Amino acid sequence: MKLGKILLVDDEPANLALLKGILEEDFELFFAKEGIRAIELAQEHAPDIALLDIMMPGMNGYEVCTALKKDCRPLDIAVIFVTAMSDISDEAEGFMVGAVDYIAKPVSPALVMARVQTQLKLPRMNISLRKSVHQQVDQHQRLLETAIEMLGEAGHYNDTDTGVHIWRMAAYAKALATAAGWSEEDSRLLELAAPLHDTGKIGIPDSVLKKPGKLDREEWEIMKRHAEIGAQILRKSDSPLFYLASEIAQCHHEKWDGSGYPGGLSGTDIPESARIVAIADVFDALTMKRPYKEPWSIEEAFSAIREGAGRHFDPELVRLFLTMEDGIIEIRDQWNREEEFRVISY
Repeated sequence: MKLGKILLVDDEPANLALLKGILEEDFELFFAKEGIRAIELAQEHAPDIALLDIMMPGMNGYEVCTALKKDCRPLDIAVIFVTAMSDISDEAEGFMVGAVDYIAKPVSPALVMARVQTQLKLPRMNISLRKSVHQQVDQHQRLLETAIEMLGEAGHYNDTDTGVHIWRMAAYAKALATAAGWSEEDSRLLELAAPLHDTGKIGIPDSVLKKPGKLDREEWEIMKRHAEIGAQILRKSDSPLFYLASEIAQCHHEKWDGSGYPGGLSGTDIPESARIVAIADVFDALTMKRPYKEPWSIEEAFSAIREGAGRHFDPELVRLFLTMEDGIIEIRDQWNREEEFRVISY
C-alpha cells in the first residue's frame, strides 16, 4: 500500500529519474517537466506533496507554487522546493510564495525521504491536535455551563424548582434573538448569559426576598437593588459573556415606556439583550408552575405579552415572539421533560 501521492516537477529527466528511484517504492508518483502540466496533474490527482524545481522554462518554480496555492487551494498541497539555487534569498522567496520546505541539490536520498515523511505526518498530527483542542474546548464549555448554572441558581436560591427554568428561559431568549437577526454565535452567547440575570438577588436580605406578603415602599427599593448588584458582580470579568450578562442583569427590569428600574431607561436606550430577556423571563414565569400559583396556558401568556407591547416590552420583539408560537411550545415541552427527569432523579 502506497503511503501517499507525490508530484515531481523538474525540466531535467535525470533529476526526475533520481527522485523516482528514491520514492517510487513507497509512493504513487506523477511527473511533469513544466509548470502548466504540473498544475493540470495537481488538479487531476490531488497529490499530498509536490517536489518542485525552481529554474524551469516557461513558468518558474515560484510561479508554479503560487498557482498551486491559488488554483488548488482546497487540496492544500505541501510544496517542497528541490533546487540548485542555494542563496538564502532564494530560500526566503520560496517560503514567501507558500513552500513548506527547501532541499538543495545534489539531493541526499535519506534527506528527501525524511522531509517527505515529515510532511505526510503533519496533517495527521494536525488532525490529532484539532481533536484534542476540540475536546478541551468541549470540556471547558461544560465547565462554563456548570458554573453559569450554579451562579444562576444562586440568584434563585429560595425557589423550589429544579433549576430548569433558567435554561428554558435562556432557550426562549436565544430563539427570539435569532428571529431578531442575531448571529448564531451571538445568540448562543445570549443563551449562556441570560441565566445570570437575577444573580444580584444573592445580595438581597432574606427578610425582603422571602417575605410572603407585599413589599412596602422601603422593601421594594431594597429589592430593586438586585439589578445593580448583579451587574456589579458580573462586571468584574472582562469576557464578552460576562459583559453581556452584566448588561442583562442591569437592564432586564427596564420597560419600553420608561417606567422600569433601575435607570428608568426607555425604548432603544435599553440594550436589546435586556429587551429580549425581559420577554423570555416574563413568559417563562407566567407559564411555570409555582407553589403559590398554577401555570398560565400558552394562550394566556402570549396574550399578556401582547398586551405589554409598547408599555413593558419592545413592540417589534413582541411581534416576532408572537410569530414563534410553535417553536416556543417546542422549547417549553423539551425543557418540561427535562424538569420531570430531574424531579425523578432527585
